[in-house]
Amino acid sequence: MAKRIVVNAGLTETRVAVQEGSLLTELYLERARHRSIVGSVYKGVVTNVLPGMQAAFVDIGLTKDAFLYGGDYTADRGDLAERLAEDDPDAVTDPEAELDSDAEDEPRREAVAPIEEMLHKGQDVLVQVSKEPLGTKGARITSFISIPGRYLVYMPQSRHIGVSRRIRDDAERDRLRAAVRELAQPSGGFIVRTNAEGKGADEFRSDVEFLRRLWSQVQTREASAGAPSVLHEEGDLIFRVVRDLLSPEVEEFVVDTPEIHDKVRGYVETLVPALAERVRLWDQPTPVFEALGIEKEIEKALRRRVWLKSGGYIVIDHTEALVSIDVNSGKYVGKRDFEQTVLKINMEAVGEIVRQIRLRDLGGIIIIDFIDMETAEHREQVYRALKRALAEDKARTNVLEISELGLVEMTRKRVRQDLRALLSAQCPTCKGSGVTKSDETLTAELFRAIRARAATAPDKDIVARVHPDLAEHLDGEARDDVARLADALRTRITVEAFRQPKAREDYELMVRGSSS
Repeated sequence: MAKRIVVNAGLTETRVAVQEGSLLTELYLERARHRSIVGSVYKGVVTNVLPGMQAAFVDIGLTKDAFLYGGDYTADRGDLAERLAEDDPDAVTDPEAELDSDAEDEPRREAVAPIEEMLHKGQDVLVQVSKEPLGTKGARITSFISIPGRYLVYMPQSRHIGVSRRIRDDAERDRLRAAVRELAQPSGGFIVRTNAEGKGADEFRSDVEFLRRLWSQVQTREASAGAPSVLHEEGDLIFRVVRDLLSPEVEEFVVDTPEIHDKVRGYVETLVPALAERVRLWDQPTPVFEALGIEKEIEKALRRRVWLKSGGYIVIDHTEALVSIDVNSGKYVGKRDFEQTVLKINMEAVGEIVRQIRLRDLGGIIIIDFIDMETAEHREQVYRALKRALAEDKARTNVLEISELGLVEMTRKRVRQDLRALLSAQCPTCKGSGVTKSDETLTAELFRAIRARAATAPDKDIVARVHPDLAEHLDGEARDDVARLADALRTRITVEAFRQPKAREDYELMVRGSSS
């Protein structure tokens, strides 16, 4: 399916959308004040070592100390990389899946020694950010450096040559591995990226030279810099998109501002000049995201419910521990066979589920609740379709087979905040729960508070200031209840609405004058 990359560059943020046909499949966002630090290399200083957790906290110059798990550190920078290569020559992290080792998604690496024997407070360490700070957690870091180029990822601490798992042809994998081995390499190993498929030694040579110079600069800076300090910053979003996403499958690369268009052209002419003619400037009066239907797709991606063409729908819910995706038949009732109806809805849901996972950048544990299928063959058919759809996802996933209850358990690498966290903030009224107390509940709570206040201030009028919605309820349906309470307390109760916005649950009670 034809692909299109669309760039919307604003004053405070840059957005990059990837469309397959007319469907939005991926969205990347970078704000001027909050650039991504994944992939950046730092010289940090250890602030605390936790033997009980086999982890350490490291100050790399951010607001919160970064977290370094013992398995992600070794004093011998070549040690673990060599052991991993011996275990499985191709079992390396796919660079398109983010250079990350996420404890929620995969088994932790075993440390070569207890962390208290490798690190101590005040020690300087060379580390790379593998995971953005998320919520209350600091950044996740590793001492195993991986520096990506256009076709190769350089691993200074390894002597291994791997090939991206997304290249499945065995003959092509062997050819690529041989082509990299023939080059005059610096000490270190490489992973051949998916973009390298069909390429040869000439393209790889320029990558090797560039990555060697870059690593040499990092080493030079490390020797002279104090801690904490940044030694290498990953390129901005535009550079990363050109480097990682632009491929022959992309038919056009649309940019909506002349300055960024010139910048993109410069990157493309340097990295992949054969595709430079596919970069074009959007010169229409209608904003590019609106004209191409991307704004509507982003708005839909923030909704809980997503409708399918058949009339069925999926519901996506976020919890502390996981993301749940529920498939429902909705308006679709099928024709004759119930099992075929269920299969059709589940098969249609597979494509939309994977698209939403990629678009929303969902990570960690994901549970998919398909409509129950009695036939084992149908469950296997849906499972295979899910695996095929996820094969196009650049993030690494691990999927278990569908249970008899129709549940699928899967994990997906979490490196940065998902789309919902990036584009929205917690509701001040419901505090993220999605529900608020009913008018009846709030009325009962208010009456109890009024009783308590009246007991401490006899013979005084009571003024209750409440949310406008509750004030309307008290002056309407609950008017008689307010009057009965006033009679019981032998006082006068006045209800006023807040003039300034406040939460529904908030109220203020005041006493005023005499109730006589």
